[in-house]
Amino acid sequence: MEGFIFPNEVHVIWSLMIVLYPYITGLVAGAFVVSSLYHVFGVEEIRPMARFSLASAFVFLLFATSPLLLHLGHPERAFNIMLTSNMRSAMAGFGYIYTSYLILVAVEIWFSMREDFIARATSDRGIVGHFCKAILFWDLYTDEKRRAFDHRIVTALAALGIPMAFVLHGYVGFLFGSLKANPWWSTPLMCVIFIFSAIVSGIAVLIATYMTVATIRGWTIDQKCVRKMGQFLWAFMIFAVSLEGLEFLSVAYKQTAEWHIISQLVFGKLFISYVILQYGVFSTIPFFLLGMSSLFKLKNWVSNVLIFTSSTMLLLQVILMRWNVVIGGQLVSKSHLGFTEFVPTLWGHEGIAVAAALLTAPFIVLFVFHQVVPLFPADVMVRGKGESAELDPVPVTH
Repeated sequence: MEGFIFPNEVHVIWSLMIVLYPYITGLVAGAFVVSSLYHVFGVEEIRPMARFSLASAFVFLLFATSPLLLHLGHPERAFNIMLTSNMRSAMAGFGYIYTSYLILVAVEIWFSMREDFIARATSDRGIVGHFCKAILFWDLYTDEKRRAFDHRIVTALAALGIPMAFVLHGYVGFLFGSLKANPWWSTPLMCVIFIFSAIVSGIAVLIATYMTVATIRGWTIDQKCVRKMGQFLWAFMIFAVSLEGLEFLSVAYKQTAEWHIISQLVFGKLFISYVILQYGVFSTIPFFLLGMSSLFKLKNWVSNVLIFTSSTMLLLQVILMRWNVVIGGQLVSKSHLGFTEFVPTLWGHEGIAVAAALLTAPFIVLFVFHQVVPLFPADVMVRGKGESAELDPVPVTH
């Protein structure tokens, strides 16, 4: 501790789980936006990633509230915000938004993958087959008319889900930005910064996961898809980093009363995590790597290395951003005359081990999901030799 600290500010209350909470919800929003780029805006190059991105948004959404529940001393009380409604409560508002969005994504998956569930239900006589029949309400009929209807429903739900995804994650930024007493959080740009950084993390996790799975399984990487995703990642990364940088520069330029404590925080407590790591390493290097991949005609393997490296670095960049916002904002005393310290524990319900397990769990569920119905089109799951090819898209059902 340094300077004057009030007794109730000695300990950081919102710790590692509250860092993971906006990080996982960001993965949800970013993955859903990628799915909508194909279903709504018709970006054909990312077709191989469309189904996987929709499934990823759903699975990450299932775990989005886990950090909050682990943080609560009595997680069963979380249902009170739904049972005793208060429309003026931001936390209650999140409950309504989360529930509505979860239903929307689940329904979109039902229509998008209905034929795959039908195929599995008719071919599997075991538990999985009966499970698929139950999901389909034992209706296994399909024809061209129903396929066209399903496609229209998926497009409509994807279009509706875009603003809902923005609201879901923008709400997190709203919570921090609305706390006037904290100079590090109190900014109207916090919502926008959180949304763009969420899209960055969502695109990055899809690229990194797809390329890792393709390498392990020996699939031929769809080069058109990876390059287009890399271009989107570069664009959204520029927006996210620029907005956060401009927000900080505006505070520095205005030299408000809070600047003296913010400057000490940035160039003192957060100098390594914010200035050196978040901006100097994990923002600058991906910017140049993605720029090289997007602007120059490189060999496929070189482009893949640059895009994969950038994706993994940007995943770390976003979690550093969440750390610097959530933890960094609590290091400042309300007196603006001192700082406290925070070091995460390894064990415990909010320790590093639990956080690592929580980040790993969605990928395990995605693996099980893929065993039930394929999350990638058949032409993507093709074993190849040598350098990745640029595969031509083929029509697939939604």
